[in-house]
Amino acid sequence: MADAWVYMMTNKPGGTLYVGVTKNLARRVWEHRQGKVDGFTRTYGLKRLVYVEPHEQITSAFQREKNLKNWSRAWKEKLILDANPTWDDLYDQLV
Repeated sequence: MADAWVYMMTNKPGGTLYVGVTKNLARRVWEHRQGKVDGFTRTYGLKRLVYVEPHEQITSAFQREKNLKNWSRAWKEKLILDANPTWDDLYDQLV
C-alpha cells in the first residue's frame, strides 16, 4: 500500500508542469484545485492532475521527486504520455 505519492499537475495538455510529493494525494490535489496552496501552482493555475506514482516510503517519494525535477521537459512529458496519453485529469479517480 502506498504511503506517499509523487504527482504532476498542469493547467492544460502540454502546459506548465509541477512535480510534487505528498502523503495524502486527494487532499493535496484538492488544495491545488481550490488555490489553497500559495506559490507556483496557484500562480500558474495548475489544477489538472496528470500523473501519479505511488511509493511505499516517503523517503523514496522525495528522492523520486528530486530526480524528476532534474529531468528534461521531454522526459517528463513522455512519462505522462505513457501513463495518461490524453492528459486526462485524474482527480476524479481519487475521490
